[in-house]
Amino acid sequence: MRARPSEPYPGIGRHWRARFGGPVRRVSLDAGLSCPNRDGTVGRGGCLFCDPASFSPSAGDPRPVARQLAEGIGRLRDRGVTRVAAYFQPHTNTHAPIEVLRRVWDACLPFSEVVALCVGTRPDCVPDPVLDLLAGYADRWEVWLELGLQSAHDPTLALLRRGHTAADFADAAARARARGLKVCAHVILGLPGEGPEDEERTAGFLAGLGVDGVKLHQLAVVRGTALEALWRRGEVRVLAEAEYVDRAARFLRSLPPTTVVHRIVGDTRGDRLLAPVFDRNRVIAAVRGRIGKGG
Repeated sequence: MRARPSEPYPGIGRHWRARFGGPVRRVSLDAGLSCPNRDGTVGRGGCLFCDPASFSPSAGDPRPVARQLAEGIGRLRDRGVTRVAAYFQPHTNTHAPIEVLRRVWDACLPFSEVVALCVGTRPDCVPDPVLDLLAGYADRWEVWLELGLQSAHDPTLALLRRGHTAADFADAAARARARGLKVCAHVILGLPGEGPEDEERTAGFLAGLGVDGVKLHQLAVVRGTALEALWRRGEVRVLAEAEYVDRAARFLRSLPPTTVVHRIVGDTRGDRLLAPVFDRNRVIAAVRGRIGKGG
């Protein structure tokens, strides 16, 4: 499928429009689950950069999933959108017993507007029974397993306190794709100690695994995270907008042209963001332009 000039790569919006015959929008949902890197299963305190409430509009919503989804569908229907992706976004959405996960995901079944299921999680938290359960929904929905990688370099992952390795990601991605699930990798650009060449190696790692999609985020300093203290002491710097544009374009050009791009730049909610402050629309346009010109 040939990309439009304004989108010189297969973006998720265009991908869904082609598959489902119209626009599809995500509805962010909080399943009320925890994270193994916070509850002691893997670690305590979470990743260096993480604050779920800063990036997910549904974080902390105590209502049942069905109510959250119904409200989100209603908002989008008022804007003329009749197809949605149920997006389990905050925390680790496979970190629960199978019967709990089945109940959470089954809550989406009554809604005919749902055409896709997107489940955000960690690569060390997808045992085979969980993948088998997810694969059981693939005859009804397009199922995306969104795995947080951030970097393919283990020293960086250790610095970020991720609690998993690049090999864990490779194993999870292979087992998911073997079941027909689509895998979207989350990657952060501008990580401490990493330059453009390191990021291109991460892109090469993902290309070698055949992942179906990628989400890019800039390293963001969010109020209250462990990263904030390092940033205030001058031990961590963040990318300027022009730097991010250059590195995002280089990263995307290092991927196969069929890789579906779910996001070009992250969006931190409210006043929690300390740095960097980007104009998202300008960044997206600049990255698209850079890729389109091949520069």
